[in-house]
Amino acid sequence: MSKAKQLRYDKAYLRMAETWAKLSHCNRKQVGALIVKDDMIISDGYNGTPSGFDNCCEDDNEKTHWYVLHAEANAILKVAKSTNNAKGATLYLTMSPCKDCSKMILQAGIVRVVYINHYKDDSGVHFLKTAGINIEQIINIENE
Repeated sequence: MSKAKQLRYDKAYLRMAETWAKLSHCNRKQVGALIVKDDMIISDGYNGTPSGFDNCCEDDNEKTHWYVLHAEANAILKVAKSTNNAKGATLYLTMSPCKDCSKMILQAGIVRVVYINHYKDDSGVHFLKTAGINIEQIINIENE
């Protein structure tokens, strides 16, 4: 695929991840994720509470509950429940991964991560780069 065509697809998937993020019930941050393999979306996710829990992500002091799952964790866990796998896939995120999620990304076999915004702690991005994962940030995701 040409570089220009890849960028067009990357931006489209990131826009979809942004739309998916809006499904999150979290007040502080809404994050979306898509996993794409062989030109197909094989999973999606957004940050939120586990199935069966109240959708409220924060306590009365606006602190995130410890059991809230990150968008990429939800997407990876959804793949684990399916007949698919993420080996060789690209992960599209509205926010760069944290250090805990970066371990799951590596173990899931994801080879490329494309994101829009930086997370406050960039140790997850550094970890993935060190592990040889292709990391790209695309800030302007609108069509030219």
